[in-house]
Amino acid sequence: MSDPGLAGFGQTRHVVGEADYHVAYGGEGPPVLLLHGFPETHICWRAVAPRLARDHAVVAPDLRGYGASRAPAGGPHGEGFSKREMARELVEVMSALGHERFAVVGHDRGARVAYRLALDHPGRVTRVAVLNAVPTVEQFERMGAGPSLGFWPWFLLAQPAPFPERLLEADPGGVLNHVFATWSGDPEAISAEARDAYRRELDPPTIAAICADYRSSFHVDRGHDAADREAGRRITAPLLVVIGADEAQLADAHDVWRAWADDVAVAEIPGGHFLPEEAPDALVSVLSAFLDAGGGDRVTTP
Repeated sequence: MSDPGLAGFGQTRHVVGEADYHVAYGGEGPPVLLLHGFPETHICWRAVAPRLARDHAVVAPDLRGYGASRAPAGGPHGEGFSKREMARELVEVMSALGHERFAVVGHDRGARVAYRLALDHPGRVTRVAVLNAVPTVEQFERMGAGPSLGFWPWFLLAQPAPFPERLLEADPGGVLNHVFATWSGDPEAISAEARDAYRRELDPPTIAAICADYRSSFHVDRGHDAADREAGRRITAPLLVVIGADEAQLADAHDVWRAWADDVAVAEIPGGHFLPEEAPDALVSVLSAFLDAGGGDRVTTP
């Protein structure tokens, strides 16, 4: 069965514990796992994944509970949706697809799963790229400053159920339009067709999963990060940090990540928060170079 979101990709499902993952896959070569962020699904990679698939076996799931993936609602503190649990499940998904070692590229929420994969499963991850993100514990520590107004989901969506769920369910289209208008450098880069697709997926189960995801970051994930930082655990795989030129609050992301990883490469490309859709050409360029070459403490600007 072909995937309607990613041209030329097949689609399958994999059950891991209580989670049922929708997975798009395509291409041949060294495997790479693509992980989307909030409030999107795997189709955010529609201009990136087919081009990477020319030289790689690309796997693009919907995150746990997002989109066409399904999972029970999380516990009161987001239990079941910690990035540690999600990373463990995705290791099983990749094993089921025959990929024991793989690169991982994560955007936004997916970036948090990506670096957790690299920290918790270093023997499985060959390279890791994080887009538009710093570690969760660092994110919470910086949110008391002026730019914190733009980070409203971190606290609003972490509120106890069912308060944030009801807010999102009241006007999901309005939430999407606000996010795309205020977080992107070019809101028109997220097409009407894509917005409609994201809106269709914002049903009550997905909204519950999104809130569980943010609750877990507040109550669980930052504790995992803090413990790793205290213990001096570091990412040993080559790490690529990609930021958008218009996302000023992450201008120092490369300095933050150098405290977490041994081998850091940095790329600043045009765009705001939604780089897979705002700057797919530049993103494919830097990802291809990183995936095919290696790490190194460098700055690349296409």
